[in-house]
Amino acid sequence: MVSSTLLAYAGLAILSMVGEAPQNGGMPTQTIALILLAFFMLSCAIAAVSVIAGIGGGVIFTPIMLAFTGIDSIVVRGTGLIVAMFSGLISTGVFIKKGIGNYRLCALFTLAQGLGALTGAMAAIAVAKYLGESGEGFMRIFLGLILVAVAVYFFVGGQKLEWPAVTKVGRFTKWLKLETSYYEESEAAVRGYKVKRAGLGLTLLFLVGLIGGFFGMGGGWAITPTLNIAMGLPLKVAAANSGVILGVGSCVSIWPYIFAGGVIPMFVLPWLSGQVIGGFVGSYALAKIKVHMVRLILIGIMIYTSFGLITKGLSMLGVIRTLPAVVQLAVFTAVMLAVILITVKNARKKKETRNG
Repeated sequence: MVSSTLLAYAGLAILSMVGEAPQNGGMPTQTIALILLAFFMLSCAIAAVSVIAGIGGGVIFTPIMLAFTGIDSIVVRGTGLIVAMFSGLISTGVFIKKGIGNYRLCALFTLAQGLGALTGAMAAIAVAKYLGESGEGFMRIFLGLILVAVAVYFFVGGQKLEWPAVTKVGRFTKWLKLETSYYEESEAAVRGYKVKRAGLGLTLLFLVGLIGGFFGMGGGWAITPTLNIAMGLPLKVAAANSGVILGVGSCVSIWPYIFAGGVIPMFVLPWLSGQVIGGFVGSYALAKIKVHMVRLILIGIMIYTSFGLITKGLSMLGVIRTLPAVVQLAVFTAVMLAVILITVKNARKKKETRNG
């Protein structure tokens, strides 16, 4: 798959060099090739980061495209679900093989998430026919506020969310036999874990699928917190299983967007192929990365995308002017520097603790 993808882009680059007759209002082939290549490279990066964070590529792709481009929201949301789907599908085999993915849990919770995602996607197509510019603005602001709330909780929760303590397991959850163990490569040790409140988890996964299908970004932004916070799964395990659930569940929710004409092959293909390569890189990196890094990456992504969504929504409502690219770049740089500084600070503290 990787070789075929690279060969296809090499052919596209050669094709872009072929001379053509100029047409009024047309876009040169070379420009199209460069745009598609840029989409492909962005998709690789998005897939790697999203798989590590367990949030699905749609959580990064959809907010960024809605916040910083003028592309029709139905096209963005339909493509976002495909991005989320493939980032999850590519990483599924790796997670199951390494034991981080809980097969029994994923098979059960995919049903709830998929049903909710299909319902949300159908509702999105119906609502889009009646909402104008103001509706699009409110949608972006609401989505941005959701991301801020989740990011704040992850920051305040701290390390207790990395390895939640589960002391009581209900009858229904115990009957499902969801507890298991896996080999934690970053610690070179086998770690076991229990699962709690499976009934609540099924309900929340349906609601997550409903919202994710409606906004076209999958449910990775909330599947990981749900598995971690509500059901007590370790953060890395929750991130891995989130990718598996998201990959299968998004296959269902994409169909309403396809029938509505919101999936354009030329626009989708570079994003899809980038998820293949980036997904492999991210899935193997997650198995080795330190757990606290997953939490910090997740927080940084959510803060930046929520900023873009809220400012874009306010701009569409006429409350503020469109922010210049310099401001957006400055915010992105500040968020990334904060993540790096916190990571370095935590590493020093742990080193001092071991030496002391």
